[in-house]
Amino acid sequence: QEQLVESGGGLVPAGASLRLSCVTSARNIRNYAMGWYRQALGKERESVAAITTGGTIYYADSVKGRFTISRDNAKNTVYLQMNSLKPEDTAVYYCAATLRYYSEIDDYTRMGAYDYWGQGTQVTVSS
Repeated sequence: QEQLVESGGGLVPAGASLRLSCVTSARNIRNYAMGWYRQALGKERESVAAITTGGTIYYADSVKGRFTISRDNAKNTVYLQMNSLKPEDTAVYYCAATLRYYSEIDDYTRMGAYDYWGQGTQVTVSS
């Protein structure tokens, strides 16, 4: 059972930046596709970004140009750099990992694609 631990959340003003980190207990994170999700109060959890083992990347339209997902396999860590934050980015952010292979990057936006989840980190953006 792999464990994922997110960190880096906080309360920031609109326009600020944050970098979320997700450290995994996986021995070889390079074998995992990784995703970032968020869930705002009263809303469903949604895919924000994903990165495959081969480096293919997906971003939700709402974060394109502002968020960057990256991975450091040597540190067993995946990051989400968030710039130009908006109040509507306020949510609990979760990272997820999967060993499953899908041929289409869009398949990695489905919650069911992932086997392991972190506990989440709160991001609050004030207006």
